[in-house]
Amino acid sequence: MENQDSKFGFSGFAENWNGRLAMLGFVIGLLTEVLTGKGILAQLGLM
Repeated sequence: MENQDSKFGFSGFAENWNGRLAMLGFVIGLLTEVLTGKGILAQLGLM
């Protein structure tokens, strides 16, 4: 079984949270694009 004491670095705990937060950011980005009608680059003023 994996050591649960390690909360930093390349551990399963850190990788799970990194994946969860990446998925959350992706969904928020898609919803923002749908609601505004502009892509992320247009929202940032780069296009």
